[in-house]
Amino acid sequence: MTNDDLPIGRRVARWRVRRSMTQQMLADRLRRSKSWVDKVERGVRTLDRYSVIQELAHVLRVDPEVLLGQQPSTPAGTPDGVDDIRATLARYDIPPAPAQAPEELRRQIGYAWLSYQHAHYGQLVRVLPGLLDAVQGVRSAEVLVPAYRITSSLLVKLDEADLAWLAADRAMAAAGDNQILAATATIAVAQALRASHRDHLALAAALTAANRILPPTPTNPPPSGPGDHEVDEPRGDRTARQPHDHGGEGRGWSAGEWAVGGTLLVQAALAAAGCGEHRRAAELTDRAAGVAAHLRGYDDQHRTGFGPVVVDLARVVLAAQRGDADEALRRHSAVVRREAWRRLPAEYRGAYLVDVARAYLQVGDLRGAARALVDADSVAPAEVRCRPLARTVIADVARAQPAPAGVARLATLVGLTR
Repeated sequence: MTNDDLPIGRRVARWRVRRSMTQQMLADRLRRSKSWVDKVERGVRTLDRYSVIQELAHVLRVDPEVLLGQQPSTPAGTPDGVDDIRATLARYDIPPAPAQAPEELRRQIGYAWLSYQHAHYGQLVRVLPGLLDAVQGVRSAEVLVPAYRITSSLLVKLDEADLAWLAADRAMAAAGDNQILAATATIAVAQALRASHRDHLALAAALTAANRILPPTPTNPPPSGPGDHEVDEPRGDRTARQPHDHGGEGRGWSAGEWAVGGTLLVQAALAAAGCGEHRRAAELTDRAAGVAAHLRGYDDQHRTGFGPVVVDLARVVLAAQRGDADEALRRHSAVVRREAWRRLPAEYRGAYLVDVARAYLQVGDLRGAARALVDADSVAPAEVRCRPLARTVIADVARAQPAPAGVARLATLVGLTR
């Protein structure tokens, strides 16, 4: 039976599962009973009012026509090729010998990171299946972990949270006993869990990993790179050094490890906010700020981008999530004027701006949401035009009458208007 042949209730059930919702979660968002949802999905209750179908489609983040079976289910702008990544992750016939040298694979992984950081998601979707096949042949944690981590991060962007979780779990398994690689893999795990609305699990995973990799208190700063008096962010991946021994008591902590630990603390803070634990989120953010204060000009070989400005961006999102729009706007206005903000990768800036738009929308600030979306499109168009999450935010803002400036154009670009 094709998707077009399915009863509408079955389509609702499929999209609910894909969005990682239980029947109760869907019922709560619709302000209806779980019994109502169950009857709809089983076909006992008929959906004969278009307004109800529109409401369901809004909550499930699809077009009403998708539930009606009148158009393909792939959102406008989403890059083709996710099924190829899924097929690669599902394949266990690993080649018996590497087809490429590890050095060549590291170069390709570096290229994939650059594609991700520049928000070239369509290009990355096409590259990843072949890269994943190649790194499985090498069976080296130093190439497997970053390859799976990139894959997981991209899949989170494309609203494939469960598949992202699988890729992140593969990264964890590949890391083995290497503590720093396991910590970097946990960043992907936390992101995938948060995208799956499993914030409690994300908080536990990120905080446990952060506590394992960070010293008890940041009293002995790690060595910094040259020129640290001029910069307050990572200097980029300019070295080819491999992870050193991370075991043993009483060892020194490197700047790269602190950056990974700080990133995990930020993930933990965002997860805590998702659980409604806003005080704990603030405490974790303060701890992350303490770590960031000790980092100056380090080589970001683990691709975290961590630094003081990243912590400040998290404070903006957290302020908006707890309903303090005034503080969020004040912090946002200040942080985007900093030089360190402009040095962040386009992907990071675009994703942050989409998150800000979403947070402002939650507190009813349509103007703030519209400004953030337009800014995100100018920084990293794929963040707005390829991501289902951004498309949902655009739709919500565009419903205002009149729609805020710039949002009507974005709605047209992502196919929300006819």
